[in-house]
Amino acid sequence: MLQSVSGEHDNHYVKSQSNAVETLVAAREDGKKHLLLAHTCPDVANPVPVIIETLARYHEALSIRIVLTGSAAHFLGGQSDEQPTVHSLLHMPNVDAVYQDRDEWGPRPWVRGASILHIELRRWADMLVVAPLSANTLAKVVNGMSDNLLTSVIRAWDTDASIDMQKKIILVAPAMNSAMWRNPITKKQIRVLTEDWGVREEVSVTTRTRSITGWFEVLTPISKTLACGDTGGAMASVPTICEAIEKRLKLSTVGELLPLP
Repeated sequence: MLQSVSGEHDNHYVKSQSNAVETLVAAREDGKKHLLLAHTCPDVANPVPVIIETLARYHEALSIRIVLTGSAAHFLGGQSDEQPTVHSLLHMPNVDAVYQDRDEWGPRPWVRGASILHIELRRWADMLVVAPLSANTLAKVVNGMSDNLLTSVIRAWDTDASIDMQKKIILVAPAMNSAMWRNPITKKQIRVLTEDWGVREEVSVTTRTRSITGWFEVLTPISKTLACGDTGGAMASVPTICEAIEKRLKLSTVGELLPLP
């Protein structure tokens, strides 16, 4: 009987087990730093595998869970090395689960008292990184929309550490067509992230303590030729993104755990 089960069935079983909310809840106390890594923009090179490989040296200290928007997942069909299959991401270093919108309420009907995925992801995560952040998701976030798994996590974020009792940062690396990036709408929305919600660190000379306000950190796009042929609006480099992750999660060069602020 077991011999008749296909490899595809096995892959589905492994993925469904890793994506189970119960598994996520149990992993909150695993002693590792928790990175929630999201991908939203399908028309740029997928940075997720490169980010994961760059952080692979923290194999003892880091757990990564990935969230894909519907449009991003559509472009992960194994077309090329930079477009692997969604399932293949599960086999990359430190990756413990990959989530899509359908995982939010499925496969069984939700019942009162059961855990809710976007809430549990917020509780689990020490940091959320959205790389790249598309123009569409940027607009949703600034306007408070929560119509998919990722935007629901962001809408439910503990912005002042009054619920999870831990200050957590959302790091975003915008990437879009250069005309989109220069659009006044985009500039206004980025100002909300950087000025209204942006991270600010203050050091008290009296008590010698450091306090952090705000919860968004924006990595400004760089100028280079895009897939559409325009120049500008490209996502910040992977080394820049990984350096920010290492700083915020206080990861050491040998993979040892350092305390979060």
